Amino acid sequence: MSEPAKPDTAGTEPAPYALLLLVSVFVIGTCGLVYELLASTIASYLIGDSVTQFSTVIGAYLFAMGFGSWCSRYVVRDALGTFVRVEIMIALIGGWSAASLFMLFPVVEHFRIILYALVLLIGALVGLEIPLLMRVLRARYAFNEMVSNVLTFDYVGALVASIAFPLILMPLLGLVRTGFMFGIFNVLVAIGLIWKIGGGLAREKVVALLTLATLVIGFAYANQLQRWSETLSYGEKVIYAVSTPYQRIMVARNGDDVRLFLNGNLQFSSRDEYRYHESLVHPAMGRVAAPANVLIMGGGDGLAAREVLRYPAVKHLTLVDLDPAVTQLFSHNQMLRSLNNGSFFDPRMKVINADAFRWIRAAHDQYDVVIVDFPDPVDFAVGKLYTDSFYHELNRILAPQGVAVVQSTSPFVAPRAFWTVASTLEAAGLQTRGYHVYVPSFGEWGFMLAAHHAISDDAHIIAGNRFLSPETAPRLFDFPPDMARRPTPVNRLDNQILVREFADEWSKYEG
Repeated sequence: MSEPAKPDTAGTEPAPYALLLLVSVFVIGTCGLVYELLASTIASYLIGDSVTQFSTVIGAYLFAMGFGSWCSRYVVRDALGTFVRVEIMIALIGGWSAASLFMLFPVVEHFRIILYALVLLIGALVGLEIPLLMRVLRARYAFNEMVSNVLTFDYVGALVASIAFPLILMPLLGLVRTGFMFGIFNVLVAIGLIWKIGGGLAREKVVALLTLATLVIGFAYANQLQRWSETLSYGEKVIYAVSTPYQRIMVARNGDDVRLFLNGNLQFSSRDEYRYHESLVHPAMGRVAAPANVLIMGGGDGLAAREVLRYPAVKHLTLVDLDPAVTQLFSHNQMLRSLNNGSFFDPRMKVINADAFRWIRAAHDQYDVVIVDFPDPVDFAVGKLYTDSFYHELNRILAPQGVAVVQSTSPFVAPRAFWTVASTLEAAGLQTRGYHVYVPSFGEWGFMLAAHHAISDDAHIIAGNRFLSPETAPRLFDFPPDMARRPTPVNRLDNQILVREFADEWSKYEG
């Protein structure tokens, strides 16, 4: 009669390694979630639609972890040695993941294939880790105690990663350097275990040290790697780049053209931004007799403020922008200050760094002109600023004879999205009138005036503009048939239909 199979405890000695292995569980739990957050964040930066990117990346990652756990059954011996080799692989692939994605984006046609292949590979390797550790630890703990310890350390590591990633890692290190740092943590776990094991893993020791060296070099040159990838992507010299808790800010220069990109999306080109900002500001300002109290939401570059402050009637200008890094950049950088004519230093100007959705609900003042210059509704975080809930608050703070204007995307590329803004403003009790302008950097671009009263044709367009004049202003309100109004739904907070319409129309246009 044959003897029953014995548990696999090859290569393990319970006492010396137990604490180190539990610390390893904490480290791999932290690292695993960080790699997942890196891939999701980078996908939302480079592809857009953050909700879709986070949902699909997390789903693919969890599926791959399950697959990796299932594959662990085929590791029949040397669980600890296999765990060390898996750690080295995760350190190398996960540590370089952020840098690789940024560098591959401008040169790979099918970027999503690379993204999800990387997510699946890292997820499968991470899925292997916990089952292998449980095999190693079962010689030290009873089964129920082992499972409790492993899962506790793993989940605590995940909690630490989820808190540290937005509050510490993104602002202080950025995406690329964060990837390298956690790759270093992973490979240090492997090196620690090799040191404890002693002999038998000489080859792994060499590979681990080489991996550590590449990660340390990558960490040291992380900024240069990201700048190089952004230069490839935009074809321009990157003169400033930083990751904040809210977005990736990048300023590029090509000759006399200065461009601002937020999360990879162009915000303005200095060669033609005057067309955009004159058209954004003056049709609203010119329809109010004495615009003394003005509000700008968004517009952290100060360019819309530059146009508003040309009006002597303006006594107070409040600018509400989410990211203090943007307003500080355009306040203190001499080259960028020259673009906005030092608008942040005008004594009439007050800057508030806050979430506009929350700020407007607490606002009590009324404004003669409200200029809403948010980014396009590429995701639900921005889409909430285009909902009827937000516009009801806009209605409340707009003075009885006041006029608001809303940046409303391209009526040529995304006509349904454009006219959805009108439907939503009207659902909030405002009357609307749309108009559009050609901006070479963007193409045909649209805006929506809103007021408590019917919006007249008459507007006083001040002198000194580079583009807008009393003669050209009326032409902005003429819509040819391909951009003409059509029935559109209301964008509500609980459906965010505008985000889906915007993504669908732009994806068809861009092919």
